[in-house]
Formats: sequence, structure tokens, C-alpha cells
Amino acid sequence: MAHMSRRSFIAFSGALAASVGLPRSMVGSALAAPLAPADVPTTLRETIRQSTTGNRAYRTLLTAPGEPFIVREDLVINRPSPGRAARRRSLAYLGHTSDIHIQDTQSPARLEPVMEFSPTLMPGICRPQESMSLFVQAQMVQAFNDAASSPVTGAPMAAVVNTGDSSDQISNLETRWYIKVMDGVPVMADSGTAGVYEGVEVWPEATYAYHPDDPSGDMWGEYGFPEIPGLMEAIVNTEVTSPGMPAPWFTVFGNHDVLLNGFVGQDDSLRTLAIGHTKYWSFPSWVTDQFTGMATDPSPLQRGLDYLRQQFGVVGGFKRVGSDPERRLLQGQDFMSAHFENTGGGPGPVGHGFTQSNLDENTTFWTTDIGPNLRLFGLDTCNRLTGADGAVPKNQFDWLEAGLQECVAQDKLAIVLSHHNSLTLENTAESPFHPGEPLIHADEFIAMLVKYPNMIAWLNGHTHTNTIKAHPNADNTGGFWEITTASCIDYPQQQQVVDICDNRDGTMSIFAIVLDHASPAQWTNGDFSQVGIASLSRELASNDWTATPFALMGSDLDRNVELILPAPFDLEKISDADLDKEILKRKAVVLKNTKGAGA
Repeated sequence: MAHMSRRSFIAFSGALAASVGLPRSMVGSALAAPLAPADVPTTLRETIRQSTTGNRAYRTLLTAPGEPFIVREDLVINRPSPGRAARRRSLAYLGHTSDIHIQDTQSPARLEPVMEFSPTLMPGICRPQESMSLFVQAQMVQAFNDAASSPVTGAPMAAVVNTGDSSDQISNLETRWYIKVMDGVPVMADSGTAGVYEGVEVWPEATYAYHPDDPSGDMWGEYGFPEIPGLMEAIVNTEVTSPGMPAPWFTVFGNHDVLLNGFVGQDDSLRTLAIGHTKYWSFPSWVTDQFTGMATDPSPLQRGLDYLRQQFGVVGGFKRVGSDPERRLLQGQDFMSAHFENTGGGPGPVGHGFTQSNLDENTTFWTTDIGPNLRLFGLDTCNRLTGADGAVPKNQFDWLEAGLQECVAQDKLAIVLSHHNSLTLENTAESPFHPGEPLIHADEFIAMLVKYPNMIAWLNGHTHTNTIKAHPNADNTGGFWEITTASCIDYPQQQQVVDICDNRDGTMSIFAIVLDHASPAQWTNGDFSQVGIASLSRELASNDWTATPFALMGSDLDRNVELILPAPFDLEKISDADLDKEILKRKAVVLKNTKGAGA
């Protein structure tokens, strides 16, 4: 490195090699290579678009030219220096994932029968690609590995942040599947009866679901969805593997991690249904079973009758499936606790943002430093009572403001992470655990954030749409950028990487770059490999007529962008020598986590 003597470099790289357990020669060679923009697969290189157009026509996908950066100067008065590219240095390069929505589509607790009542009342209740979510997540983890070095500066990935909705149905099994894929531990996308798919996708009575074996009798066949015999059998019999994230990863709660389907609470009836062997396909039968007697008679006798009805099917419109205790619904601290379990792999850290203090004090928000110059604040904006949208409880609001004041005093950059974004911080349902606690909504929250110049970015998800908004401060001399990423479940099934750079001219650039998961744009008929199933999932998602898939891509201004903002303090206080050491540490960690592939 330019700011370290040869002797110091040899000693430092040797110590790093020992710390990550890799050969000194491999680590030394990788660390000695100068940083340069990495030619890695992102949408800067190529994009994915539909191959044809037409009403009620099924469309395949193909590759298209990449999208170059668009420079956004919304938060600066003076134009940035045109020579900044030659001077800039990366302060932190991050991965950002959100709305993974891992799904156990064989679970009896799913709300799929609502689709029979109305295919558009609750979009996303029975998507044609939902059973393939694990395959998509695994290939997205591969994409983060492929992009472990920045395409802008060559900097190694320092951390990956996950902004919620990791599971879909507050399921124990879904939560543990997602954690294992993030950690590089193999899983099977199967539950209940081993190796046999038991769900609405193979039951002809459920005409609202896509039936790959024969879609001619369902509503998806009317839109040209293809016949793909053997797909569901392949899904439950294919081991899903991933390399694990290339850098330490951190997470926050999403509404699907605390409420069933992201908007409704759970009761004894749902908890019993989840682990039992009765799965409904009929909406009238499901409604009758779930609500008969429960609202009017919560007595032990009535609950016993409800249990017998579920287990032995007094009403019709159901099928018997293999029961599975691992499908239990999460309660209390279960979601946080799952992140402390040793999966046997992964880059860490223990808790993935959550700490022992969170468990001891029953708090759900956290902070951590990424090196000496950047602090992350992980919020919990989810409502435990009802509703998909969120708010910021007053205790978190006050805690965050105190933390931002500390960042200003310590010359640290700050990034806020939450699931909900500025369009969805509007839930007014009062917490049953903290009655009377004020809830802070978007306008008040943003007004507080813009007071602190060190607050440079707010990363979030929830709407499944690539969206980037500038939030100027009161005198229009700065502010922060809000960066919302798309999801892994809905088209375009994209996530992003973010490179935070010092331009050394009194400005900063935040580069947001969109990633497609590592699978071909065009699915090859009959390809039931892990990569092939992920590719097919994207194609099916792009044809989901119950949603608006192409609107979720966002505009050109929401994808590959360079976001300019004033430097909040003199960034020359961050010495090149100290930054070089931090870069070397991050390189070594990436090498360890990619088993040398990141060299």
C-alpha cells in the first residue's frame, strides 16, 4: 500500500493472514494489489429485460445493455469537481439486501385461500414463483460474492446490511433457512413429508394457483404460463447451496418477521394450524375453520373444539399433509434469538447486529461501527399489533437522535437502517406492550435526521421498488439520501451495493449499483438446477399479472446513480494510512469468507 513501508506491510499482512487462517503468500499477494475499479457482474455491465410485448402474452427475458451512472446533485449548491474520479477514495463499500421473503409454501398456515376470493385483494399471497425463494436468495448471495470488490473503486466489501422481511410468514423454518443461506450452509426447500410437494401448486382444485405440471385449468394458464412438468418435485428434492456472504452481515426486523403475512397477529388457532397436517385450499372452508366460535367464545372448550376441527377437518376444502413442528410460528424474542445460533458457517458477527443486551432488555434496535469512521443504526419500525406499515417509537427516536449527536461530536459518518421507508412510516396502531408511547411518523422523523450533517444515508426496503429520494436540510445546503432497494421475491429480483466515497473536494459521492442474482436472463427449458430454478423464478415473476412487476424497477434515477452531498466534516481527518489499514483488514476478511476467491 502506498502509505505503508515494505517492512510494515509484510508484518501487517502476516498478522492478517494468521488471523483469517489463510496462507501468508495468498494474503500478501492479494493485499499488495492496488485498488482499481473491479470488472464485476452488476447492471453497469448488462441488464435484463423482457423479450417481447403483448396483451395477456407470456414473455421470456433476455440480456440488454448495461446502465451507466446518472449523477444526482439534488443536495449540493455548487457542482462537484469534474476531476473527482481521479482523487476519490472509498470509505466503506456495503452490500444492501432487503425483502428476501423466504417461503415455506407447503406450510398449512399460509393465507393462499384468500386468492380464491380475489386474486388482487392481497397481491403476493400466492405468487407463481414463491416456492423458489430459497434458490433466488442463494444466487443473490453468489452475486454479492461476485461483486465483493467495488466496481467504482475496487474497495473490498466491508459489510452487508439486510433491511428486513427475511421470512414471509413469521415461520421458524423460513427464518432458519434464510440465516443458513446467508451463512453458506446447505438447506432443502422442503418441509412436512420429505421429498413430496404438498401444496396448492399441485392440487387442481386450487384454480387460483399456478400449476406447473398442467396450468390449463388455472387462471395462470389463461395468461400463457408454461407447462413445466416435474418442477415442484425438483424444488423439494434439490439441495440449495450458497457461498455465504463475503462480509459480516447485519439485519433488522421487517413486518413479515413479526406479523403473519406482514399485517396480522397470530393466535392459538394459527399456531396449531402451522404445525398440523390440515392445509386448506378453499377460501370458504378456511374462513369457516379459522373464525367459527373464536371471536365469540375463547373458552378452553371452544379452543378444544377448534383444535379438533383443524386436525380432523370437520369442514371440507382441505387436504391432509405431513405435519412438521419446525413450521412453528415465531413469538417474542424468537426472531432475534435465531441470529445467535451457530449455523456452522458464515462471516458473523454473532447476533448480526442484535446483542445480548437486546435479549436481556427486550429491545429490538442496535448500533455498530464499520471501522473507525462509519456507524450504523439498526431500527425496528414494525408494529406488533396490526398493519403492514410502520412507525418509529419515541424511545428509538430519542436514542437515535442522541446517537447522531455523538456522531457529530466524534466525526463519524452515520447510516440509518430500517425496514420501512418514508412513504410507509404512517402506522398509528398503539403497541400493546408500551401503551401510550408516542409513535413518530415520516415527516417528524425526516425533520430530525436532516439536522445532523453526519447522517448521510437511510437504507430501507418494504415497497419492493428501487427508489432513491433526496431529503434536503432546512437551508438547502445539504441533507441525506434515502435509498430503497427492490426485493428478492418480486420482479426484478434485484438488490444493490453501495460505495461511500470521499471526493477530496469538500463533497462525497454515494454510489448505488443494482445487482441481478447470478442466473441467466433466459431460462433453459428443463433446467432444474439451482441456477436454472432461480432463473425461472425471475421469468415467472416478470409475468405476474396480479402485480405491477416493471414498476418495481424504479426509474433510471433510482438505479445506478452517483449521489452527491457535501462532506459533513473535514474528511482529511481520516488519514490515508489509517484507511489503508482498514482496507487491508477488509480485504483479508473477504478472502477468508470467499475462501480465496476474492483475491
